[in-house]
Amino acid sequence: MRLATLRDGSLDGRLIVVSRDLTRAVAASSIAPNLLDALQRWDAVKLPLSDLCDALDAGDVEGSFAFDPLRCCAPLPRSPQWLDGSAFLNHGRLMERAFNTPPIPDFDTVPVMYQGASDDFLGPGDDVPLPSEADGIDFEGEFGVVCGPVPMAVTPEAALACIRLVVQVNDWSLRALGPHEMKTGFGFLQAKPSTAFAPVAVTPDELGDGWRDGRVQMRLHVQWNGERFGEPHGGEMNFHFGQLVAHAARTRRLTAGTIVGSGTVSNVTRSAGSACIAERRVIEKIDLGEIRTGFMHFGDRVRMQAKFDDGRDGPFGVIDQRVVAAR
Repeated sequence: MRLATLRDGSLDGRLIVVSRDLTRAVAASSIAPNLLDALQRWDAVKLPLSDLCDALDAGDVEGSFAFDPLRCCAPLPRSPQWLDGSAFLNHGRLMERAFNTPPIPDFDTVPVMYQGASDDFLGPGDDVPLPSEADGIDFEGEFGVVCGPVPMAVTPEAALACIRLVVQVNDWSLRALGPHEMKTGFGFLQAKPSTAFAPVAVTPDELGDGWRDGRVQMRLHVQWNGERFGEPHGGEMNFHFGQLVAHAARTRRLTAGTIVGSGTVSNVTRSAGSACIAERRVIEKIDLGEIRTGFMHFGDRVRMQAKFDDGRDGPFGVIDQRVVAAR
């Protein structure tokens, strides 16, 4: 099924289901008022929501309307928890070189993860207000999963069964602030402003072969100011989502609505390009001996869209955002 959230003035928005071609939608309020409520009552609402999706696709539902992603917030405008990993080891190793930090112990065998803010997610077309260009404004294209309840000490295989939805993410970063916060040993805070999401969250079955081995087997196409930036493939993820969820739940249970991110999608092959500016800058330094690409300026735009391997548009919709000066 394909779920989205319309702005309605409330904190959690109004749940809708979306047609497979992303052209029509219908309110799901009679089943669940919002997505967080649906996730908390998943066993009770899963079948009615699926039936409503099928009826919408068949054109057999009253009250449908044209789907406008710009009327949407993030599928979960706020969630109990946002946990972001770094499951693409190529990116992590490049970042070590970028920040001149020592290798992370057990990086190949134990996922790394930080806990970000989850109270104020951005929608797919929202402007991104930030205080200063000097902070090193960067986008980060990712995939993520939304969980149901996850028991403590769950196995990676059992954790995969706790995944309810798959999402597409832009995890904004302020690169000038990151190195200091990393050295404190307390992790990111100011370096990680509000995270943005594509409009549609989907159940894994909607991806078909695009969901395999606990990974999103799709390319994430990224454009910066209308120019191609990269289209790295999610299948190169070194830790699958079950491993990431299990890592997060090793010493505590996770509540329904917890979101776990993959970290920046990154491929070893240079021709795939990148999903964040910091990675391109490191590659330039390695390959060319100098950094040639600056970070974002106010007025810049970034566009992200996942696509299947055969070139078809993915089901998440598009993230298309502009960076602006915060008032």
